[in-house]
Amino acid sequence: MYHSKIAGLGYYVPSNVVTNDDLSKIIDTNDEWIQERTGIQERRHVIRGEDTTTSMGVKAAEIAIERAGVAKEDIDFVVFATLSPDYYFPGPGVLVQRDLGLRTVGALDVRNQCSGFIYALSVADQYIKTGMYKNILVIGSEVHSTGLDMTSRGRSVSVIFGDGAGAAVLSREEDLTKGILSTHLHSEGQHAEELALIAPGMGARWVTDIIADNDPEDTSYFPHMNGQFVFKNAVVRFAEVINEGLEANDLKVSDIDMLIPHQANLRISQYIQKKFELSDDQVFNNIQKYGNTTAASIPIALTEAWENGKIKSGDTVVLAAFGSGFTWASAIIKW
Repeated sequence: MYHSKIAGLGYYVPSNVVTNDDLSKIIDTNDEWIQERTGIQERRHVIRGEDTTTSMGVKAAEIAIERAGVAKEDIDFVVFATLSPDYYFPGPGVLVQRDLGLRTVGALDVRNQCSGFIYALSVADQYIKTGMYKNILVIGSEVHSTGLDMTSRGRSVSVIFGDGAGAAVLSREEDLTKGILSTHLHSEGQHAEELALIAPGMGARWVTDIIADNDPEDTSYFPHMNGQFVFKNAVVRFAEVINEGLEANDLKVSDIDMLIPHQANLRISQYIQKKFELSDDQVFNNIQKYGNTTAASIPIALTEAWENGKIKSGDTVVLAAFGSGFTWASAIIKW
């Protein structure tokens, strides 16, 4: 039995910065309204033809692989988390295998939205723990901007999301006191439609139905979110899954050196920080700059925190996420 450690991290965000004031020119909103409700000041949007979910994932992965000190030939498996694949199928995992020039290794796609990166991390962790693989590339990447309702009708959702990618290389660790100590995954599908994109889908409205109806008021192919309901569930599940991880490893809240929460809403992160009585130095947030990048948010934030020297060898790092599904998850890591 082995543990898996995060050997390398990387992230990439598009160069196109979109501020709240920029959005106010096309949507009936303003900077004060957005910041008060979400904490977001700006986000990145792709420029069509320059970046895709896959290409951003590849750029983040190249940085992570270099920092891990492994060759591309050493990557044994790819796990790619996203809700915004380039194609309906195939998923971006195989496109990354192609574009990075990897061996004909397996590639797996994870569709767990905001908790997707932790789910992907957990899958990779199990493969390494059993000895099946030695080095696994884990990516979270999203392009939201091209699929949002960028009108006043969709302002409650569209101002929240941004584009970007983060990646990690997980490698075998023989010291069982280090690396990923545990992961904890949950779902509650009875609330699936409270945060969802219903169409196109084989079970509801496919592309042919949308075209046939040609209904300008049809919003089924835009994201829907019951914001208050999501917030109320998120703060409960965040706390539960963090405590679950701590208890599984005989740790206390005071043992947390760094909490990286999914960057869904700054108010959720602040609520959790206050509930656990954590200092500003124990929680890392960057939603102010990037918005909610769904499966990419944790690896982007984790990479930035590490780059800024906020995560050091020996630190206990907690990752936690809640999102569409409903799904939620945590990971406890000894750095």
